[in-house]
Amino acid sequence: MNDYLPLTLELLSKLVSFDTTSRESNLALIDYVQHYLAEQGFQAEILYNPERTKANLVVCIGPRVTGGILLSGHTDVVPVDGQQWHYPPFSLILDNERCYGRGTTDMKGFIACSLAMITVLDADQLKKPVWLGLSYDEEVGCLGVHDLVAYLDSQPIKPELCVVGEPTSMQPVNGHKGKIALRCQVKGKACHSAYTPQGVNAIHYASRLIHFILDQENILTTERNPRFDPPFSTLHVGTISGGEALNIVPDNCKFDMELRYLPGYSASFLIEGIKAYAQQQLLPNMRERSRDSNITFETLAAYPGLHLDETTPWLQRLLKWTDCSSPQTVSFGTEGGLYQASGITSVVCGPGSMEQGHKADEYIEKGQLVQCLALLEKIIQHLCEKSSLR
Repeated sequence: MNDYLPLTLELLSKLVSFDTTSRESNLALIDYVQHYLAEQGFQAEILYNPERTKANLVVCIGPRVTGGILLSGHTDVVPVDGQQWHYPPFSLILDNERCYGRGTTDMKGFIACSLAMITVLDADQLKKPVWLGLSYDEEVGCLGVHDLVAYLDSQPIKPELCVVGEPTSMQPVNGHKGKIALRCQVKGKACHSAYTPQGVNAIHYASRLIHFILDQENILTTERNPRFDPPFSTLHVGTISGGEALNIVPDNCKFDMELRYLPGYSASFLIEGIKAYAQQQLLPNMRERSRDSNITFETLAAYPGLHLDETTPWLQRLLKWTDCSSPQTVSFGTEGGLYQASGITSVVCGPGSMEQGHKADEYIEKGQLVQCLALLEKIIQHLCEKSSLR
């Protein structure tokens, strides 16, 4: 696979040069990939967000038949703000066997490998297609991929396997937790702090709701799965704000909460319980003083967990092709659960380690890229009548 490493590094250098931090647009990168594929004779579809500021990309290479494999990656990266980098984050810097740059491991390394292998294959030899799907806004809650999944659902054909190339050190992963992120807005009634009984203190009621949430977190620890770390679902409040001045009873308070739950856990049951406590226990007391009081919830992000049976043939093939004895689980979430929920068997497997992701001086080792290229070659050969790399 060293034959394809120079092309991979060339592609990775270009991909890293695009600042696709989630708050920024990814259109420059998407346009580059679209034109690059077009030069190889492959026509990609661009799926824009409503504002046309970001986009997904999807391409189907080979025969238009059901089956085949989708190589899935997200184009956005986390910010570099406040991090002390020794290398320019949006330039690929090669230092010995490491490739430094934001997104090298999470997850432009996998995208570069996929593009390198796709552009050297002979599409005429494919019995089933190779798909490539690139998404936006994964880092802020797997937001953009919903439209990509909907697009695949609308097609007369769809892949039978999705390989999500998140950094797993090239070990197949068949499980991760799901996530629901909510924002709670508590609206009370302001008044002078000398007359607190006349107001409805939004911070006080928010704190009572948060206390209830913490009680639910303790309950979550009773259901465990030793394959995960931590081995139970978790619930926490991550941000909170409210109030204008100490001498004013605050009429507004908001906080964000996050549930990361084990695959198979009924997340909706817990969330509905929290909402019911707010509506049935807190709100009646608030409205005794002010009819305008309210407690509302907004879903910021949601994606299901991933669980794939170990006996699944595709998983067994990937384990064999990567020389791994058993699948792993990861603590972070991926788009794999959404693909799985749409009926596409999904496995997470990609180069690099999350130990290097999201940090200053993020890097990926060349050896990991070589291992990824080797796996992709085996995948492509499996879809072909014979080895068809040109």
